[in-house]
Amino acid sequence: MSLSRIADSFPTFRTILVVSSLLRLGLILYSEWHDKHSKVKYTDIDYRVFSDAARFLLRPSPGNIAQGPLGTQLGFGDPYTRSTYRYTPLLALLLAPNEWVHPSFGKYLFAGCDILAGVLLYRMLSDRILPRFAMHTSPKNRGDRPEAGSRAALAAFLTSLHLLNPLVFTISTRGSSESILSLFVLLTLYACLKESWDTAAVLLGVSTHWKIYPVIYAAACVGVIAGRGAYSGWIGRFVSAKTVRFGLLSAGTFFALGGAMYLVWGQPFLEHTYLYHLSRLDHRHNFSPYFYSIYLTYPSSFSSSAPSSVQKLLRSPLTSLGPQMTLSIGAGLLFGMLGGEEHLPFTWFVQTVVFVVFNRVCTSQYFLWYILFLPLLIPRLSWSMTRFTSSLCFATWFGLQGLWLAEAYKLEFLGENVYFGVWSRGIIYLLGSVGVLTVIVLRYAEARGES
Repeated sequence: MSLSRIADSFPTFRTILVVSSLLRLGLILYSEWHDKHSKVKYTDIDYRVFSDAARFLLRPSPGNIAQGPLGTQLGFGDPYTRSTYRYTPLLALLLAPNEWVHPSFGKYLFAGCDILAGVLLYRMLSDRILPRFAMHTSPKNRGDRPEAGSRAALAAFLTSLHLLNPLVFTISTRGSSESILSLFVLLTLYACLKESWDTAAVLLGVSTHWKIYPVIYAAACVGVIAGRGAYSGWIGRFVSAKTVRFGLLSAGTFFALGGAMYLVWGQPFLEHTYLYHLSRLDHRHNFSPYFYSIYLTYPSSFSSSAPSSVQKLLRSPLTSLGPQMTLSIGAGLLFGMLGGEEHLPFTWFVQTVVFVVFNRVCTSQYFLWYILFLPLLIPRLSWSMTRFTSSLCFATWFGLQGLWLAEAYKLEFLGENVYFGVWSRGIIYLLGSVGVLTVIVLRYAEARGES
């Protein structure tokens, strides 16, 4: 059965929006009851960190003063007084109503960003993705392409894959701030699809300030702009007035926001928001292929000897940063130049998958970063991937996680010494994810060739 036929029997977007909102509202209300009656909390520990940071920011004291040049004049406290707060002070400011409105205000804010992201996905599908999708004519696949009357239904169905995704709505209602970043990223993408490059550059700067990883999308944007240039040679294409303007606006926004934060909160802002991640040594088990080497060489209070050169290499962030950034930025430049702005959802998806699976730390929460783009890719993939191929990719992705989780359960809950087993399954997850991504890239290229 084609996507269009499935969508025609699906509820309207307004219905999906109402159901999604009520679902999130119910989970937030339930979380308040659950946390009062259970030792195992529904609310994520990060939400408590955010709330504490907001409290420290609003209540300065002799040991809690913003350390920037303007900090004392403005009368702000230091959110970094709360240990493990590694985010921009803007997040703590946004959650200030937790103190004077309601402790769950932040959860409602995050859930609201989820809903707004769904609205934006629907707009992109309705206004940009599906009209272009329907414009292409291929006798072989014409039956799978929606007519104008069914585009709204198909857009609603695809958006529901985000709004009704359990991973999405549980993470936001538990108090994770990922939905804010997702909204910024989608706003940036929407501006790119409309070829509003100045707006996109500013939004990319905001996104990168919020969390550093969206900087990889600059490569794809520059690739698209360069690919449309009338200049000869690689240097002429990549170093043009348009690409330089995009880079200056994006970088200028990032540094302007960072400079403002530094003026108020000083060195702790730089240290905890950015520099910490360059020196971070996370030896806890996760999907990353680097976790076991960090675990084996992690500094111990029982060892007084200086680390060897091998240990330094294994601990160095450059060990993972090199291949990670080379692959993600390289993919952005290549696919950006070859595809144009209409293929940016696919390009950003590929970049994000590569960035996540090769990251020094890889947890299920990071999967949200690339799952976000799937509703925008499915229309084109649907008429290049057979039902068997798509089912195989889907089953492989979930199966790889199940394989890893089964071993991680022994470590986390049974206390068994299975660190090597967890790591080996992480390697299998990496190889399997790269295999699934390769299939998607090849099928997408096939679909692009037919259009």
